[in-house]
Parts: sequence; structure tokens; C-alpha cells
Amino acid sequence: MDRIDLNCDLGESFGAYRIGLDEEVVPHVTSVNIACGWHAGDPLVMEKTVAMAKQHHVAVGAHPGFPDLLGFGRREIKASPDEVYAYVKYQLGALYAFAHSQGLEVQHMKAHGSLYNMAGKDIRLAEAMCRACRDFDSQLIILALAGSQMEQAAKEMGVPCAREFFADRAYAPDGSLAPRSQPGAVIHDTQVALDRVVRMIKEGKVQATNGEDIPVQCDSICVHGDNESAIAFVTAIRSRLAEEGITCQSFGSFVR
Repeated sequence: MDRIDLNCDLGESFGAYRIGLDEEVVPHVTSVNIACGWHAGDPLVMEKTVAMAKQHHVAVGAHPGFPDLLGFGRREIKASPDEVYAYVKYQLGALYAFAHSQGLEVQHMKAHGSLYNMAGKDIRLAEAMCRACRDFDSQLIILALAGSQMEQAAKEMGVPCAREFFADRAYAPDGSLAPRSQPGAVIHDTQVALDRVVRMIKEGKVQATNGEDIPVQCDSICVHGDNESAIAFVTAIRSRLAEEGITCQSFGSFVR
């Protein structure tokens, strides 16, 4: 049976600033990555977002980033592996407090922004993040870009890992995401994106920017919910998957 998880970043509002349409998107996904207060989010937002996930029976994951509210965690910070290890563990603990108090487990960890991208290419940072997750909870699943150094480090260290696919992003021939500065890096045609998702699930392939097919095996699709068109895209994905006989369920039920 074909099955896939749909994950989305949530809880990125901060104080008086509202970011994203969390209430609208959460009913349509199966796992959520909740900001832990460093690149976005705050304690009240974390409490509310965990409660929302519980209400809709959606799996909860931590979404740690660099301590960079002004840059939304998208600026690279020169951090050592020891620092990254501590950063991740600290933010895991923050989300755990809110999840545990509401009777939920923390299913996974997905890094945010530059932390995600840097660990995807730097094996030393990837290993540090894997150690932090393993030391926090040996059953915690790392959600990583398929084919990245994060996936490789998790395999080598015996840390559970789920691989994600980006429905609206173009892929380079090496399996990495095409830089946003490159024309066509973001796919705006909903039908094209949906066809890519279905092909990835059924055939394990995606067409790269050079026109060649590359292998991509994934357990989760990353979707966004920060504008009205994104909400329409999420609902379109759910509808298309149902038509194709593909079940949506949190990857914690089939990745350990």
C-alpha cells in the first residue's frame, strides 16, 4: 500500500506578529514541525500550536534553528559541531516540555533554514545533530532531505530517519534543492507539482533541472501554509493522493 506523510512548519508567529495560517493548514497534514523560539515562535505560540496539533491528531516534531529572530534563521552562522549539538538539544527540551504536559510525544526533529541546509552538506554538523537527537531520545526520528549528509549521518549512527520531498521545489542533478536564485527553482504550477509528487511516491523518481530522472525515495512531503494559495495547494495534494489510492499518515507509524 502506498503511503506518505505530509509535514508543515508551524508555530512561527512571535509576540504580536502572526506568521502563517496555522489553523487553516493543520487539519490537512499529518506531522507538524514546531518552531522552538530561536528563529521564530515563543512560549505562548508553542503552547497553542501543540494544543492545535493534539486537537487534530497530528504528530508533533521540533523545528530548531539558529538563534536568529531577525534573520528568521535563514542566515548562516559559523557554529561548531559542539555548539550545534547543544542548540538542538536545548530546543528539543523546550518543545518536549509543552508536548509532555499535554500528553504528547515528540515524534521527530526537523532543522530549520540555514541549520537544515548546512547540516545537509556538512557531515560533522549532521553528526552533531544526530547525537543530540539520540542522546535526547533514541526513538526520535530525524526528518531530513533525501540523499543529504543528514540522512547519511543518521544511517551510520543508527538514528531513525525519515526522508522528505519538496513538492514545489526543483531538484538539481545531485539530488539537492536547486538554489532559489536559479530560475525555475520554485514550481508555481500546481498540476506539475502534483504530478511530481505522485511520480515520486509510485516510481521513486523526479526530473532534475537538466531534464534527467534521478532516484528520490521519500517518506514525507513538505508543504507550506503561509498564504492562501498554499492552503489551496495543500488541499489539492490531499485530493490527488486520495484519487491515486495513496494513504496519508504520520511517518512515525512506519519509520523507526
